[in-house]
Amino acid sequence: MPRPTAVFIYVRKCLPIIAVIAGSFSIWCLLYTRCEENFQRPAPVSLLDASIEELGQLLQKRTITSAELVDVYLERISEVNGRLHAVNDINPDARSIAQELDRERALGRLHEATIITKLRKAGAIILGWSAYGGQCRGAYRDNQDPGGSSSGSAVAVSIGLAAAALGTETMGSIIIPSEWNNIVGIKPTLGLVSRHMVITKTPRQDVVGPMARTVKDAAQLLVTIAGKDPKDNYTMTQPFDTPPDYVKALDLKGLEGARTGIPWNGVLSEIYRPQSPEHLDVIMKAFNESIFLLKSAGATVIPTTFHCFEDPAIKKPWRDSYTGVYQNADSIPSVDSYIRNLDPGSTPIRNFSDVVKCTIHDPREQYPTRDISQWEGAQASKDSPSSAVVWEAYQHVYHQAGAQGVFGALEEDNLDALVLPSCISSALPAYAGSPVVTVPMGTFGDDVTTVWWKKDDPQMRSVIAGPGMAFGLSFLGAKWSEEKLLGLAYAYEQRTMVRRKVKPKVVPVAELKGKTWASKSWRHSVS
Repeated sequence: MPRPTAVFIYVRKCLPIIAVIAGSFSIWCLLYTRCEENFQRPAPVSLLDASIEELGQLLQKRTITSAELVDVYLERISEVNGRLHAVNDINPDARSIAQELDRERALGRLHEATIITKLRKAGAIILGWSAYGGQCRGAYRDNQDPGGSSSGSAVAVSIGLAAAALGTETMGSIIIPSEWNNIVGIKPTLGLVSRHMVITKTPRQDVVGPMARTVKDAAQLLVTIAGKDPKDNYTMTQPFDTPPDYVKALDLKGLEGARTGIPWNGVLSEIYRPQSPEHLDVIMKAFNESIFLLKSAGATVIPTTFHCFEDPAIKKPWRDSYTGVYQNADSIPSVDSYIRNLDPGSTPIRNFSDVVKCTIHDPREQYPTRDISQWEGAQASKDSPSSAVVWEAYQHVYHQAGAQGVFGALEEDNLDALVLPSCISSALPAYAGSPVVTVPMGTFGDDVTTVWWKKDDPQMRSVIAGPGMAFGLSFLGAKWSEEKLLGLAYAYEQRTMVRRKVKPKVVPVAELKGKTWASKSWRHSVS
């Protein structure tokens, strides 16, 4: 589906998050602030790598204001968006709203929020949106494919257009863009974060999750958005009244005593193998080095098995034949439900069919170069989401991915987590509704071949593997095991710090300079 971009900022008190949130139909950028302790007066930091805590110190000590932070992010977006197309169409009221929130913070008012609707009520600043503007690109090499549906979020975070982000995922749309753009991504347990007013392809799989430059920042954002919501009944299955404080789970010693498993038949399976043996060799070298690191940090590493891959019938056509049944049945009702909850005066779109017609006839959607094959599959489906055939298809996939996949491997060897290269970590957790955390593991060197997707198509061509591009390591776990996974991921990240070992090719130059920083003029529409 087309991915409009909206950008918003939310201010709580002193600890800021500026994030791009990517949904099936929307991408937002948000800033919120919270402070709970006093800090030394900090020096300005580079937004390319600035953490939430560092920006929080700047706001708390009034070294910068929310308005200044809005200005510098808008300036950075303006610098690079003509090349990367990550965020378009800036809200002209953004800065005035930020100034009002600065005044509120000076008076000690506290804003609380966990999901997008609450963020808006709590002072979200809409910076902009984009349903057009060209193909989003990654910043680590020319014509870099950004990795998928939540790629605007990933690119914005990777080069400091935002401090953190949210993305949505049906299968891989958080993990893959996070991996390819050298950042951390969390695909949470289905039901941990509300999807109310997020368009889903299928509510049986789709999740909203954090994307950030560090595990700590991602954990901080997950703390904010997790929790029950009566408007999304999946969240009512949470086994806790209040979600854990995921930041408190982060420990440099998090790998000590952990039982981790490597499902080698999944790693080496041709079903989700990367682009070529050459690139796989590079990834596997880094993966084996990571296994050695896990062991040296005190983890036990055990060979295990995905039994679902032992079935010779488990190939991509098998997957599509079953997942397509329930995804096609769910897609139209999901879109129609979202539209019914919109203000009728906000859009002439009334249903799924209107969305399809608009996409076909609006030149900004670049149809038919960018086709609507998934929508056509949904329109061709005659199955009700509640029909027996749909339920049986979903249960078949869920059993293979869960009992015969992720859950089976965890239980069989009494494991805390599974570890996989991120490029092959998305599918089974997506179908099983289980969590994944990806962290940077390495990058391809200058000696590898560049692999193009649709190289001969000037509008669609992109590099999907090549020099300078990143790849990641994923930790997979049982449902509701985000605490454990984040602890493991943090301990690994702190021992490797891969993200800072390679710099993007495209980097904006505008930076914070505290009270001395003077904003340049910024455009309402970014080309």
